[in-house]
Order: sequence, then structure tokens, then C-alpha cells
Amino acid sequence: MSRCMLCPRKCGARRLENEIGMCHVGADIFVSRAAPHHFEEPPISGTNGSGTVFFAGCSLGCIFCQNKEISREAVGKRVSEEELGELFLSLSATGVHNLNLVTGTHYTDRIARVLARIKPQLKIPVVWNSSGYERPETLRLLEGLVDIYLPDFKYFSAALAKTCSGAADYKEVATAALLEMYRQVGAVRYDNNGMLQRGMVVRHLVLPGCREDTAAVLKALADILPVSDILLSLMRQYTPDFAPQTAPKHLLRRVTTFEYEQALLEAERLGFTGFTQAKDAASAAFTPDFHV
Repeated sequence: MSRCMLCPRKCGARRLENEIGMCHVGADIFVSRAAPHHFEEPPISGTNGSGTVFFAGCSLGCIFCQNKEISREAVGKRVSEEELGELFLSLSATGVHNLNLVTGTHYTDRIARVLARIKPQLKIPVVWNSSGYERPETLRLLEGLVDIYLPDFKYFSAALAKTCSGAADYKEVATAALLEMYRQVGAVRYDNNGMLQRGMVVRHLVLPGCREDTAAVLKALADILPVSDILLSLMRQYTPDFAPQTAPKHLLRRVTTFEYEQALLEAERLGFTGFTQAKDAASAAFTPDFHV
């Protein structure tokens, strides 16, 4: 692709000339970490962990990002498509329950080529772990290659999305992306051990001072997808440690118990099932170490 239009930014970076796009990377693929990860949702992490591959760069760029160390620049190892395929297979051979591809939107075309080549050798599901800010046209490159979609649905308010991620169109873009993901994988399915094999887990990070927006996100999700077919992961892990001091004041604190419990009540009212987080999840200690 000479001019990159993979993500909703459609910045047109000249990949063949190694021009840096809004995702902070150029023509090369950078992997920041590849290892078993034990802090995903239970039917994804299981006992052996999820085989996570963290890609450098990000096309959304939230101001409070816990992984900003790698999302803002190409931190990690430069790999070819052939090396990436070998990495996927070697990680899958460690006994992990799935291959979990984290923030790969800006590499989708190349990841799809790699998966198409090695998929017959993989004996575990492939998870696409993303911000939800994706183009349906790009997601179609992954059809038949991704088994589990693990997207965020971050914001309803255009103003909040613009403030936090510079993406006032987030709700509209994410809605279209979620619909495409569901079209591809359908309802959740498990193996005999309760490990997820196919379907969608939609994550929503509860933000401090944004109770009304969370309620609107949950309502919008219930309006577009059958709540009985998907799982909701309602996250409490927001920490102000990564937000700049110039961020809105309400983002410079943690989520209160009242705010999180109100989100839980709304999710229950709408009929969602899925996963919750304890208060101690709001800690920088849960951020992966990208130097190992």
C-alpha cells in the first residue's frame, strides 16, 4: 500500500517511502512484546495465559494510555512478515490458549498476509485486541483469520472522544466496526474447558466523571448487538498516572466506587453478562514491562 488508509485517520502516509503516519510508525513492523499474559478476561487468559503480541504504534492515541511507552513511537523489535509468522507460531507452541494481537490496526494488511500463511498450523484461536477505532473495509481483510474480537467501545460523546483521543467521530466509527466484527464471528462459543473459541468481548473502560457517557455507551452497544451473543468487560483499571497534568481535572483522579457501581447497575439492567474488575485493578503495576 503506497499511501496508508488502513485506519479511520486515513492520513495517507507514504509507506513505500517509510513516511511516519499518525500511528507513529512507518513501513516496518515493530513488535514491543510477545509473551504469555495472565491478566486478560478469564476465558481468554485461562491457566496458561494468552499469547499476547504487542505492536508498537497506535492510530488512536488516548491521552491516558497505559501503554503510551510503545504507542507513541516505534519501541521494540523490527520484524519482517516471515519473522512475524515464526514469532506467532513459536508463541503458540508455548501452550498459551490463544494468539492475542494487540493494537495491530496500522499493520492489518501485513498481519492478514502472515495469518493467511500460518493459520493452518495454528491450533489455537486468534484474538484481535483493539481500540474499536477501525474501518470495516480494513477489518474485512481479517475475515476467516480472526476468531475472537476484543474491541473497546470507549466513548459516546463526540466532545469526550475529541478531548481524550482527538477522534470526535469515535462513536460512529466504532459502531460500524463492532457491527462488522460481529458479522464475521457471531455469538460467543467455548470449548469443553470454558475457554473462548469464537465471538466478541467488548471492553469499556469506566472513566472518572463520565458516568453519563458510560451509560450512553452501554445503551448504544445494546442497541446494535444482541447482548446474549456477546460478553461485556466493564473495566475499572483507569489510573491517572499516565494522563498529562493538562488533562481535564476529572481525569486526574481514579474512578470512585459509586461511579463503577452505577455502571454495573446499568449493564445489568440492559442484560449484559461478562466481566468486572476489582478496585485494585487501577494500578500502573498492571502495565506490561516492555523491556523484557
